[in-house]
Amino acid sequence: MTDSDYLTRAEAVLDAVERAIDEIDADIELERSGNVLTLEFANRSKIIVNLQPPMQEIWIAAKAGGFHFRYVDGAWRDTRNDSEFFEALSGYATQQAGEPVTFTA
Repeated sequence: MTDSDYLTRAEAVLDAVERAIDEIDADIELERSGNVLTLEFANRSKIIVNLQPPMQEIWIAAKAGGFHFRYVDGAWRDTRNDSEFFEALSGYATQQAGEPVTFTA
């Protein structure tokens, strides 16, 4: 994948997360600074989603740990366990919010 393709696909993910926050009932504050999204929950815990252009990955830092996602066969997949990005982010956010949180592309 070219650098341009990576940035187009990765930016679309960040945009989708931003849009989803507006529709989620949970108390989650969102801040974007360039290629970094910070989701802050009512309990003051955070999830950081950021782009890693040199590696063509998207990284998530959550209470559950650090996770790297690479674009494979039409989806962003965890490099360790092959979970899909939005499914994984939903799980981490649900854990930290203490209520169901669902992100979709």
